Amino acid sequence: MTNSNTVPKIVSLQTFPVRIPFTDGGLGTGGTPSRWHSLDMVLIRVEDEEGHIGWGDAFAYFCLEPVKAAVDHMIAPFVIMSGIDNIAAWNLEVQKKLHLFGRYGMTLFALSGVDTALWDLKSKRQGVPLWRLLGAKAPAHRPAYASLVRYGDKGLVAEQCKRALELGYRHIKLHEIAPDVIEHAREVIGPDISLMIDANCAWSMQETIGLRETFRACNALWVEEPVFPPDDYQSMAEIEKAGIPVGTGENASTAFDFRRIISTVTYPQPSMTKVGGISEFAQILAACERNGKVAMPHTPYFGPGYFATLAMLPFMPETTLIEFLFVEPEAWLASTPTPVTGSVGASTSIGIGFEPDLDVIRRYAPRT
Repeated sequence: MTNSNTVPKIVSLQTFPVRIPFTDGGLGTGGTPSRWHSLDMVLIRVEDEEGHIGWGDAFAYFCLEPVKAAVDHMIAPFVIMSGIDNIAAWNLEVQKKLHLFGRYGMTLFALSGVDTALWDLKSKRQGVPLWRLLGAKAPAHRPAYASLVRYGDKGLVAEQCKRALELGYRHIKLHEIAPDVIEHAREVIGPDISLMIDANCAWSMQETIGLRETFRACNALWVEEPVFPPDDYQSMAEIEKAGIPVGTGENASTAFDFRRIISTVTYPQPSMTKVGGISEFAQILAACERNGKVAMPHTPYFGPGYFATLAMLPFMPETTLIEFLFVEPEAWLASTPTPVTGSVGASTSIGIGFEPDLDVIRRYAPRT
């Protein structure tokens, strides 16, 4: 592995499964196995022999136990008692060693969380925020959008849209698939608020193009993951040709996979907790810049992955929008930067800025 004799060795990697209930004003409808009303994540804590600590988290919605096992048994052996200096090179070596088990899904969820923790650790060793470690001179703020869950009801959608407007949001994303519900949302928010539509792969290419007039009438900024499977980039290219701007990428892994996305759709959407962590995320942002694309990161979570995404804002265009899941968690893992009048920014603390409330971690550890 890419170790350095001069870098302190990592002596501990611990995983902490967390399940925090939330309310969203709806019935939890959508494509999840059961009602979605809790935030699941696997927190990852690494500590080196000098006592520096780094935090990350692996995406674990509805798959908390196997993701924890993936971190513990697939990634941790490449970390413990290693002095990891070049994190991106380490990440790539781990991908090569684990490719037999797949470079998507839980393998990458686990790698994403550990990679983020390693970058947090490295920043803390240097005593600087992550954004400064990576070359930015100052943190950045970007507009946030309220990412509503799927309600499937005009009245509930109207209620939540109004609430978002009252909180100062100027950008709203729906997870609705019924044209009349989408059109009603536009009527409620008026013509001056950006509106995005996330279908969660509900339509075929033909059905998506058939809804073109609805999208145009609603002035949709983008239509997100319109087709199944989510890596059917050929169909998305045809949808783009039909004049419908597409956003996709939350289910893609690695900067390599994003080559096809960046060349195909208007808005690439990398997810810090799925794509491979900060190492891969940084490469994707650089590729977006080279190709004149605006990254719209996928961030419907509140752990270290969210903090790390905010720390990367200086490397995104001013037109980037940051997703904020429009729910109310029962507890917060840390002092979390939330949108204020529709804007959010990175922490100025060292590392990614995530310092957890250990009592919350203990209280919300799921029962086995």
